[in-house]
Amino acid sequence: MNAPRQLLRIQCIARFVGTPIQRVILPTGAHLQTPGSQHKYGQNLRAFHCSAVCSTSRPSQTPLEKTVEAETLKKDKSLVTHDDLFERAARDSKTKADFNRVVDVFSQKDIRRRGHIEFIYAALKKMPEFGVERDITVYNKLLDVFPKEVFVPRNFIQRMFNHYPRQQECGVQLLEQMENYGIIPNVETKVLLAQIFGEKSHPMRKYQRIMYWFPKFKHANPFPVPHVLPSDPLELARFSLTRIADDLDAKITIYQYPSTDITETGEEVMRPHIVGIQSPNQRSLLAKHNPSRPVFVEGPFPLWLRKTCVHYFLLRADPIPSEETVEEEFDREMMGPEQSLFYPQRLELDLERDMGDDFRFDVDDVKEGLVYAMCMAGQGDQVTLSQWISGLQETCPILGQIPTVFRLESGPRELQTTSDAQQTPEQEGETDPIIEEEPLHSQRVKQ
Repeated sequence: MNAPRQLLRIQCIARFVGTPIQRVILPTGAHLQTPGSQHKYGQNLRAFHCSAVCSTSRPSQTPLEKTVEAETLKKDKSLVTHDDLFERAARDSKTKADFNRVVDVFSQKDIRRRGHIEFIYAALKKMPEFGVERDITVYNKLLDVFPKEVFVPRNFIQRMFNHYPRQQECGVQLLEQMENYGIIPNVETKVLLAQIFGEKSHPMRKYQRIMYWFPKFKHANPFPVPHVLPSDPLELARFSLTRIADDLDAKITIYQYPSTDITETGEEVMRPHIVGIQSPNQRSLLAKHNPSRPVFVEGPFPLWLRKTCVHYFLLRADPIPSEETVEEEFDREMMGPEQSLFYPQRLELDLERDMGDDFRFDVDDVKEGLVYAMCMAGQGDQVTLSQWISGLQETCPILGQIPTVFRLESGPRELQTTSDAQQTPEQEGETDPIIEEEPLHSQRVKQ
């Protein structure tokens, strides 16, 4: 009974206004149309879809924004799509500004940030190429790509069932990459994680573990390697030899500086650098070496300093035969007149074994020869290393009486050529002054 009454009321209002009724929606959900209203209603729909608001042209877009929009419209949401986006954005140069520009364009193109997980994974993969893998501001910028207050659990049930697992896994992966590069999060990182995932989430727990352990191990290494190594070959060689030497009293000696000489014929001859290290104990052992037995120059041996590989050479001898070994006699004067059975001054014990060791299983210890000196050179050929041996003879003259055998292998950078093996008499006569630096122990005390 109410439907006809409302229909009559609507008709009266329409006659008073003077507009024809096209379509009436009744309370029961039925539709009432007057004759000819279907044609007019279709025309109104066509006029609505072709209105002036929709026909207006969009503002001009940059090429990067067009690329992002075109990649978003594709159905394929793989990592290759976003990898191509980074490659197109930085064809000429890959810098931090280009990386931030790609992130800003992706964040501004859609308020819902659709495809943000694939984009963040691709950005984490491309960070080393752009040189921003150790920048905390870039990691915070990637965290800002996540939509805010969407993945926060509202109750304990959502928190228990790992609310939005893919998004939380992506956030943990971002923090793990920061952990691998040794980056400590800051306060902005904590605020972003709280806004994105909440206080009781896996990324927030990962953040708490990093902030607990990283300050404890930050200064645990007594011999840290800087992130940026010195570009000067002499400084790099000095730093590398200092790490290898186990004696703080060892001296670093520069036998030759890198330079370029021009011969009488007009040819340029490169003189590589030669930096060596030797401790007083090694010098005394070399003075006691038997002149009838040769010493060997071996190398190159690799040494990795982060992503940089350097090579060093050794001056060593063969193990002394057992029949020639002389045991040092114990000085009786150092002992008192009376010996105590409970506190003896000399014990014949094998300190390398424990009470729980199996004495039936015995391993023969391989004896190695003594190492008398180490060096690093710009070239690993025999001519360059011969100059190193000549420099060692000034501090240890007995080395001139000992035969020296070169056991050199072709390294990745030091390749011996015929031109390097030939040396003119003028080059043999020219020698740089040998500069001996202070012992390592005194250097560290000054620091």
